[in-house]
Amino acid sequence: MKRVLTTLLFVMLAGRLFVAAQDTVHKALIRDVASIEGIRENPVLGYGMIAGLKGTGDRQQTVFTTQTLANVLQHMGVQIPPGTVKVNNVAAVFVTATLPAFAMPGTRLDVTVSSVGDARSLEGGMLLLTPLYGADGKVYAAAQGPVTIGGYTAGNSGNSKQVNHPTVGRIPGGAMVERDSSLDLHSLPRLSLLLNEPDFVTAEEVAAAINRDLERQIATAVDSRRVDIDAAATGGKNLPALLARVESLMVEVRHRARVVVNERTGTVVMGKEVRLGAVSILHGNFSIEVATELAVSQPNPFSRGKTEVVPEQTVKTEETPARRIELSEGASVEQLVNGLQRIGATSRDVIAILQAIKAAGALQADLEVI
Repeated sequence: MKRVLTTLLFVMLAGRLFVAAQDTVHKALIRDVASIEGIRENPVLGYGMIAGLKGTGDRQQTVFTTQTLANVLQHMGVQIPPGTVKVNNVAAVFVTATLPAFAMPGTRLDVTVSSVGDARSLEGGMLLLTPLYGADGKVYAAAQGPVTIGGYTAGNSGNSKQVNHPTVGRIPGGAMVERDSSLDLHSLPRLSLLLNEPDFVTAEEVAAAINRDLERQIATAVDSRRVDIDAAATGGKNLPALLARVESLMVEVRHRARVVVNERTGTVVMGKEVRLGAVSILHGNFSIEVATELAVSQPNPFSRGKTEVVPEQTVKTEETPARRIELSEGASVEQLVNGLQRIGATSRDVIAILQAIKAAGALQADLEVI
């Protein structure tokens, strides 16, 4: 048996203050960087049942499925004891959909069905009529239709094959909106644009672009995310036409420098605009190897000793010289990663070093760990 313990040593020495990185500016449409307050999608949810499965549905011990089936049959005028129902051809599911903005009665929605019980597959099933509720408890849509899945399962527990995920499926256009949830633009107290990423510079740029195009001061940046538009100052123009004109304007956008790391997978994603201060990095490995061998102690003939297994441990240590990386003022994260790869650092080493550089104050970017 052998156990290896590895210790990584990082020493960060930050140099002088780093200079500010140049802004990376690109142009984008307002509709791509902002949304209109109050105009959004809403999720809806329902609990239903899928019938017509070929023995791949919920099993008998799934109590709520038997109760649901008994209630459905009772609603149809059939009285049966819930304990006598076999449910391997049906499955209880949650039904989810997204209600778009300005949805009117008759609008079709795509729905997703997800198994709640222990069904093995929803292949070939039919979703029975299921009401879909909003967060306020009201019914906004009704779903029904054949389920399509992107996989299958075949065989039994001893010899089976499964492709993709057969217990989640979709019904394209399987729900119909029943309640009017459209928004009256004229009822809004004000028109406001909400930036996807808060930034004072971008907010001022959006307000300035609107005022230049409409040749009047109707847009004001309230904070780093909100830009208010005085619709009354446009002289009673059509609001949809006004918003269409505003959303098609081009503005300059400046994004914050950001480095995103995933410690679970060892992934590092960085922006090109990320810059580092003058920094020196020392990286070395110190490993301890513990090897255990089991030897047999055999007593001499005609002695009264016992044969025993004696463990023999060997401890070996190894320390490699620390390797050093020097980065000058304004170096990019790409240069850092390339330097670390040359000395044999793994992606997880890079993540630890980036966190240490951020703690030393030499990383001019937001470090986000997911």
